[in-house]
Amino acid sequence: MKVLHLDTNHPTLLEQFAQLGFHNDEDYNSSKEEIEAKIHIYDGIIIRSRFTIDQQFLDKATNLKFIGRVGAGLENIDTPYAKEKGIFLASAPEGNRNAVGEHALGMLLSLMNKMTKANREVKKGKWDREGNRGLELDGKTVGIIGYGNMGKAFAKKLWGFETEVICYDIIGGVGDEHARQVGIMEFHQKSDVVSLHVPQTELTEGMVNTEFIEAFHKPFWLINTARGKCVVTKDLVKALKSGKVLGAGLDVLEYEKKSFENMFAQKPKAFKYLRKAKNVLLTPHVAGWTEESKIKLAQTIVDKVKDRFC
Repeated sequence: MKVLHLDTNHPTLLEQFAQLGFHNDEDYNSSKEEIEAKIHIYDGIIIRSRFTIDQQFLDKATNLKFIGRVGAGLENIDTPYAKEKGIFLASAPEGNRNAVGEHALGMLLSLMNKMTKANREVKKGKWDREGNRGLELDGKTVGIIGYGNMGKAFAKKLWGFETEVICYDIIGGVGDEHARQVGIMEFHQKSDVVSLHVPQTELTEGMVNTEFIEAFHKPFWLINTARGKCVVTKDLVKALKSGKVLGAGLDVLEYEKKSFENMFAQKPKAFKYLRKAKNVLLTPHVAGWTEESKIKLAQTIVDKVKDRFC
């Protein structure tokens, strides 16, 4: 097996593939066109988010047997076409689910207790205790949309709080001891917090829009550690201004490039509002980006490739 590594990852990938007898090549700088010119000699690719693996790329990869994406999703790969060509696809949501669960909880607690706002004010010499009076999570209903690896990890983190945790998913029977699965009407009626843990698909792209937001019976807090394009930012801003959304923790943004690696090219009016809003917490797509998850992600890919081909 000849494997081409297109992004830097934890050394365990290179080390364990070598132990399996694989030949590792690394190319972290060549253009996509330059990679396409030589991809036919490789059996496997390891990538994070450097570029999109589209139909043209896959047609040139005539010997390709597997693609390992060191991350939770496969959005930057033409998955139907890859599967049609018999290419094994391995992603690693198991590797960073704990990190995402912790990040989502941290965002929620920070927002409800106005920690970012208070931190900025104290550093500027402002001591406003009443203006930074927070809210407790206990007694609230936390609603999770998408109850797979990430959703379940977040629910597990909530176990020590006196909250009701409910989940909504298009797949039935996914609820467990940490979250009760409900229909969309009950989800809209009860949720004080809405946390997104869905992949980016045709169904989820633009899902959180004005119609979605207005369907909730109560104002709610929104946490998005999933994919930026799941939220229509201008509609979220409208809801933040009206108070229908009490605050938002956004690790991902609608305007991100497909590679997820760089700051988005456009900075529209809605984003300018998010930057200034005191009840909005922004992080640069790092919910699953911990020292521990870097190892777990790599190990998950090794294990899946090993189980398939060794």
